[in-house]
Amino acid sequence: MIEISPDAVVSQLADIEDSVRGSKIVIGPGVRVDSFVKIKPAGGIGDVVIGPNTYINSGVVIYSGNGVSIGANVLIAANCTLAPVSHEFSSRAMLIREQRFKPSRGGIVIEDDVWIGANCVILDGATLRTGCVIGAHSLVNREVDAYSINYGSPLQCAGYRS
Repeated sequence: MIEISPDAVVSQLADIEDSVRGSKIVIGPGVRVDSFVKIKPAGGIGDVVIGPNTYINSGVVIYSGNGVSIGANVLIAANCTLAPVSHEFSSRAMLIREQRFKPSRGGIVIEDDVWIGANCVILDGATLRTGCVIGAHSLVNREVDAYSINYGSPLQCAGYRS
């Protein structure tokens, strides 16, 4: 089920797929979804919920997987991937694609007033706390503290607001 607020602006060149498994995609008021954004229910039955006044720039790909929750006033720069799922690969006797997926690490939670720079990858188990900034080309797979800056690794955080 796809729910798009009448106040949202979604480019005609964005691709938002409906779920065949019952996942919801909810796009809140004031959200802007730019061209060539792909939102795809895949890898689980989690919902994608995008909060008010969030901007999703060109080329962003969001998979539903174990769920994606995006808060209010979030900025996601171009060409980011949000993938709240991970393939299983522990058995050498089976092809990776036949092993399905690992158990959920909690999906992806992005709180309010977060900025994600270009070309970032956000993975299952990531929680981006209020006001944090994720620098371009970062990989995030765990919690990033509120009002911190991440330059390529969740281990390299420093405060940016007083």
